[in-house]
Amino acid sequence: MNRITSLERKTAETDIKLSLNIDGTGKSEISTGVGFFDHMLTALSKHSKMDISLTCKGDLHIDDHHTVEDCSIVLGQAFDTALGDKRGITRFASAYAPLDEAVARAVIDLSGRPYCVTALQLENSLIGDVQSQNLEHAIESFALNAKITVHVEVLYGSNDHHKAEAAFKALAIAIKNAVSITGSDIPSTKGVI
Repeated sequence: MNRITSLERKTAETDIKLSLNIDGTGKSEISTGVGFFDHMLTALSKHSKMDISLTCKGDLHIDDHHTVEDCSIVLGQAFDTALGDKRGITRFASAYAPLDEAVARAVIDLSGRPYCVTALQLENSLIGDVQSQNLEHAIESFALNAKITVHVEVLYGSNDHHKAEAAFKALAIAIKNAVSITGSDIPSTKGVI
């Protein structure tokens, strides 16, 4: 099974090149121009074991929104394409991840049914160079374009950096478990996902 894909997307706001290998080792080369977002995608790659190569030239003179959103859209589309018909996947997974005082939980279903609920409980408007609200939007944009159901919440914590990173790590671990191959059938009573 070859679960690898590459995508390019160019708009008036962003120019993105992405390569994704779901069955990688967690290698990443991320360069979006938004440092903290790069840090979150690097954590996602590392702990999901997906190899992600992503470059983006975005309209950062405006703000980080278009860059974060468009990169997440392309990553979601690539994930959906690379999974193919989802034959043999585990499909459902959940994971917890701590980072010091913060703990996050992610629950996912690689269902073909796009839905997302996030509750990261971020208190400051910025973490590094990214608007906090865009981190939740990144998870939502990824989930909707990957056509999966994602619930991510921070259960508790006091440091926004720790809360966000725990959330991305929990999501990564859940993805790693959900994409694992455990059979040869389509894991759905419908026979398709």
